[in-house]
Amino acid sequence: MTEPTIFELSSPGRQGVRFPASDVPEVELPAAFRRKELPLPELAEIDVVRHFTRISQKNYAIDLGFYPLGSCTMKYNPKINEVTSRLPGFALTHPLQPEDTVQGNLYLMYTLQEWLKEIVGFAGVTLQPAAGAHGELTGVLIIQKYHADRGDTQRTRILIPDSAHGTNPATSAMSGFEVVHLPSDARGNVDLEALKGLCDENLAGLMLTNPNTLGLFDENVTQVIELVHAAGGLVYGDGANLNALLGIVRPGDLGFDIMHLNLHKTFSTPHGGGGPGSGPVAVCQRLVEYLPDPVVAIVEPGGEELPPLYGYAHPTKSIGRVKSFNGHFGILVRAYTYIAMHGRDGLSNIAKKSVLNANYLLAKVKDTYHLPYDRRCMHEFVVEGQWADAPGIRALDIAKRLIDYNFHPPTNYFPLIVHEALMIEPTETESIETLDAFADAMLKIAVEARENPELLHEAPHNSPVGRCDEVRAAKQLILRAPKA
Repeated sequence: MTEPTIFELSSPGRQGVRFPASDVPEVELPAAFRRKELPLPELAEIDVVRHFTRISQKNYAIDLGFYPLGSCTMKYNPKINEVTSRLPGFALTHPLQPEDTVQGNLYLMYTLQEWLKEIVGFAGVTLQPAAGAHGELTGVLIIQKYHADRGDTQRTRILIPDSAHGTNPATSAMSGFEVVHLPSDARGNVDLEALKGLCDENLAGLMLTNPNTLGLFDENVTQVIELVHAAGGLVYGDGANLNALLGIVRPGDLGFDIMHLNLHKTFSTPHGGGGPGSGPVAVCQRLVEYLPDPVVAIVEPGGEELPPLYGYAHPTKSIGRVKSFNGHFGILVRAYTYIAMHGRDGLSNIAKKSVLNANYLLAKVKDTYHLPYDRRCMHEFVVEGQWADAPGIRALDIAKRLIDYNFHPPTNYFPLIVHEALMIEPTETESIETLDAFADAMLKIAVEARENPELLHEAPHNSPVGRCDEVRAAKQLILRAPKA
């Protein structure tokens, strides 16, 4: 049944909240700031609670089931993260308080910076960026300023492999760089010969996703980095797939110059829904002074009886501030909790289990779904969602049919170098029972595709909303309820 909007449920005179009496003198609101009308809904508290509860029950959520979204690392968010982020000393402080009143908050941010530096092998970290793509923008702006500071204004090109995340070319273009396509070889690595032909005096940098969106670790990664460095360019590491490397490989040790980390992916803070994300950026030693201003630092070392005093440092060649108040603090608390509870051994176990789960699931489906790059995968893999003997079926049909099996669909049609791509990432948090059930659903759908294709074409059958005309929905947006 369609749920009415909260405005449609409104009834004049109903009241769910009563404000306390003002404890300060009342002041007349200036006429220029008064609204002529303020059509807010009027409902009792129970009506509001029931309305939003009904809406929430129509949604799929990580607390309800498996999210096999490739390249998104949709893992379970432990509830202890929510408990710590709501502690009064974190939740009730304000970012503009004097620094000596928020030493605990600053200690947490400083320690998180140090942990992230150690995990990925870099010399400096900023916690400001609000999401992965925002981290990318921060990193590319650092590349830009680094070359400008050296007088290398002719370096206007950024190389983007065809197995990279889709935000990489957008970030480079937004920053004023020319985006240059870099193909993959037959094994899903960066094509070394093509790279050699593009390494010249105009090269500003390479944005490399590793493991890439095929779920493959580039077998020639050190050669790729050496070629770019030899040409005077910088190498940016897209850290969205870091879940496969935790405690196993430090990208900084491989020679990467810059990298963003998705706290809402790798470090299990909330992901999606339009809420706050976090995309800290780590840099090598020669780029530390270009980090956004400010960074959290120890401003007084302390002594035997006094702890260090935490405050802010101001990088001398900074690209400037990229986010107010040093990013989303509540998300930083969650990531700190996650890392602290796992420790060094726990983080490496996350990577091992995520890779094991992905390869287990791949082994169960690859004889039925074509695997275009037949190699052992890392944290995710990509198969094709089409068969020659079921020509009318596409990846979208398979994804929609999975909803009827109570599974969220995997990522569709990405990366673009795989025909009818289905990109699947199980993460380490899913049990073998869940993986078996998902694989079983995929195999049953493959049978249905041949025996009853209309079942797939008309899917989903049991969801609150059936298959929509997505092109029409995108072109004819309806973003508000019609007036009564």
